[in-house]
Amino acid sequence: MRATTDDRIGWITFDNPERRNAVSIDMWNSIPDIVARFVADDNVRVIVFRGEGEKAFVSGADISQFETQRKSAEAVAHYEEIADHAAQAITECEKPTIALIHGFCIGGGVGVALSCDLRIAATDAVFSIPAGRIGLGYRVSSVKKLIDTVGAAKAKEIFFTGDRFDAEHAAEFGLVNQVVPKQELDAHVTALATRIAAQAPLTLKAFKKTANLLLKSAPGAVTAECDALIRACFESADYAEGRRAFAEKRPPVFSGR
Repeated sequence: MRATTDDRIGWITFDNPERRNAVSIDMWNSIPDIVARFVADDNVRVIVFRGEGEKAFVSGADISQFETQRKSAEAVAHYEEIADHAAQAITECEKPTIALIHGFCIGGGVGVALSCDLRIAATDAVFSIPAGRIGLGYRVSSVKKLIDTVGAAKAKEIFFTGDRFDAEHAAEFGLVNQVVPKQELDAHVTALATRIAAQAPLTLKAFKKTANLLLKSAPGAVTAECDALIRACFESADYAEGRRAFAEKRPPVFSGR
């Protein structure tokens, strides 16, 4: 895993191009720390996940490790705990996250993408969840993300068949937000992240937390926690800056405070 920052954007790169960015247990294990570091950095407003090289976003978990890392019941439980912790860190990250997807996005790669808030795919992107071809079990949290994103019927089709499908097909049923030509992908995602980074951080944080809680619970169960976040927006210096900027007909400059 490689982490860099550039103009308020934190970039997290799956850097294993020889194996089409298959994710090892050490890579899974490092994701929560990287995410936490970017969350703590006030200069980072948006986090983008991408794959190194030209062939893949993430081609799944590193199957070469399965005999050692996912063979016994104890080893499977340990591996699943680490991978689930990584996915949870991405999902619950309080800052907006974007998956920049090109090439292969397979198995665990789809899981990483679904953990992000937005998914932007190149025209060469290829998706699949071939768990049934390996015989492994799929985590409840991953199944829920898939169903929440594409609906139960499409999730079953994707999972039951293990078929590969292209970016246009993925966009049709809501797996990705946008599809752009591959040569434009980096610039498009950078421009999108830059626009998001210019928004009021506390407002985006409150919305994301509210949206995530609503996916888990009924509205009444999350009101108190969400109300506190919403109240913090109205009490912030950014809200005062937003009002002034509107009155002065200029772009606001938000501090996240």
